[in-house]
Order: sequence, then C-alpha cells, then structure tokens
Amino acid sequence: MLGIIRQKAFGMSLQTIRPAASVWRGYSSAAKEMTVRDALNSALDEEMSADPKVFLMGEEVGEYQGAYKITKGLLEKYGPERVLDTPITEAGFTGIGVGAAYYGLKPVVEFMTINFSLQAIDHIINSAAKSNYMSAGRISVPIVFRGPNGAAAGVGAQHSQCYASWYASCPGLKVLAPYSSEDARGLLKAAIRDPDPVVFLENELLYGESFPVSAEVLDSSFCLPIGKAKIEREGKDVTITAFSKMVGYALKAAEILAKEGIIAEVINLRSIRPLDKHTINASVRKTNRLVTVEEGFPQHGIGAEICASIIEESFSYLDAPVERIAGADVPMPYAANLERMAVPQVEDIVRAAKRACYRSAPMAAAQ
Repeated sequence: MLGIIRQKAFGMSLQTIRPAASVWRGYSSAAKEMTVRDALNSALDEEMSADPKVFLMGEEVGEYQGAYKITKGLLEKYGPERVLDTPITEAGFTGIGVGAAYYGLKPVVEFMTINFSLQAIDHIINSAAKSNYMSAGRISVPIVFRGPNGAAAGVGAQHSQCYASWYASCPGLKVLAPYSSEDARGLLKAAIRDPDPVVFLENELLYGESFPVSAEVLDSSFCLPIGKAKIEREGKDVTITAFSKMVGYALKAAEILAKEGIIAEVINLRSIRPLDKHTINASVRKTNRLVTVEEGFPQHGIGAEICASIIEESFSYLDAPVERIAGADVPMPYAANLERMAVPQVEDIVRAAKRACYRSAPMAAAQ
C-alpha cells in the first residue's frame, strides 16, 4: 500500500496537481463566516494540493467522508491512494503512518476520538516523538495525529477525556488546540508543514460553529506560527487563559465581567506545547491576576503548568492567588445533569475572576 502511495506521490509534479477549487478564495477583505469543519477541510484540501507527499488515513475518512465530515470530498478528488480507509485498529494504522513518515511522506492520521489514540500510544510516544532525538537528528517524523478531544455530549467517560496534558508532557511532540476557524485552518496547515510529529486536538462541539474569517485567512498561503498564543480580548484587571472550547466560555465570562467593571484579558493558548509563556507572563505583569481554564482534570493539568511559570517568572507581580478552573476530578458522568457539573461553565470563570479581583467572598469564607 505504501509503495503505491510513494510511487504515486513522488511521481507527481506539483504542476500536475490542480489547486483546491475552494469556494473560500476570491473573497474581499471583508470578514466572511466559516465553520470550523470547513476550515479543517479546506486546510487539508489545500495542503494535499500543494504537496503530493501529504496523505490521509483513518477509520471512515474516505467512503463515509469522515465521521465528522472533515474529509468530505477528498476521496473523490485525490483517490484511494491518498485517502485511505483503515480497519478499526488504531495501533495498526498509526504504526503504518509513522513508518510512512520515516520514509519522507506526510501522513495525517485521524482518530474518531483522541481517546482511541491510547490504542496507539506506543507508536506516538516511543516511535514518533523520540526518533528524531534518538537518531541524532537524522530521522524526521512529519506526521499529524488529529481528532476530537475532550468532552462532547452524552458519550460517557471513555469518549470524553482531555488529553492535552498527557501529550504536552512528552518532549518531541508538538500539541495544538484550535478554537476558531482561523485557528483550525492556520494551525492545521502549520502542523502538516512541520517536520516534527504534531498532536492536533480538535473539539467535536466546535465543528459546526461559525466564525468570521478575513481574506488573509482564506488565502492558500495562510499559516499560523506554532508556539504563539493569541490575545482574543485585551484587558487590564485580570488575565484569563484558555484553549479549545473553553476560549468561547472565557470570552462570554469576560463580557459578563465587563458589565460589572472588571476588564478581563482573554488569551487563546492555541499551542499547548510549545507553550507561549512570554505572552502569558506579559499579560499577568499587566493585570496582576490570573485565572486558568481547561476541560481536563485539575491534577498535573495545563493550568498547573501555567501557574508554575507565573510563580517562577512573575510571582512579584501577583496581587492575588492564581485561580485554576478545570474539569471535576472524576471520570466523565453519562447523565446530562452530572456531565454539566463535571465540565467548567461560564459562571465558574466569572466567580473565579471576581475572587481574584476581591469582588466576592473567597470560597473558604463562603462555605
């Protein structure tokens, strides 16, 4: 199979591959709306058009056009040699993907949920992440592992865990978590072009969300830098960091806080590893307060790493204890009412920001 891919891929010239006939091109500079699903699809399409070494593999990515329709239309356009439907065996097709990356191809491996990537974690951690170092830089592993991460809705504990902190703890991996359509499009392009393995953590509930995108974002050359956060909303009273779906919650919380005279600065992390500590510390040195938000478990989480960075680099600037908002320290419940209690909500962020600004009683006093 990979021999066919290699023969087809390297036998093509870039001139013989037609650019993606994307409806997103040709827009004026005025912002247009695009769903996260279409942003991911267009990024895959354009990168496959630009580089014949890029190919897709995973369960139902071809004939079914993707479990979440991210790969819609790509089988018809690029054929079964570059859009490969695999058996339900994550360990098998992930290993094949890593081997293809060793050979110089650029696989994009889709998991129906990042929870299932644990079936293939040996290939991801011990092969993909460590080979460049162990080979003294002689072996590059340009591969992307992508799929929905974290809580969805009513799918239980085995489909709802956030693995950002798991993968971000491993040297050799880069870990990205997009929020908006701009993030999804620009970061996925960056991940595919990167010479190192990238774990790309999407969110199922964001696929259908629409966001404004500029003409610059719609250009086929658009790409976001890995390792750089984005300040989604500027503020002066408290810094709120978040990634993926929680960025939207943080922005809603900031709107509520603004009505009460608290101007929050919201940072969209975008990149979990490498983490943009410079932007976070610069913001905290301005606002003197910090609230971290994530869906994952609190122990050893992304918020804990950010807290450590602030303590090490900006402790003297803090005017209040750091507040960490995270998921409940239990496996995700199936019942809808319990599920909501297990995931951070907008009101949790608002209360934490108020505590940091001494606008409400501390939790211990309130109890």
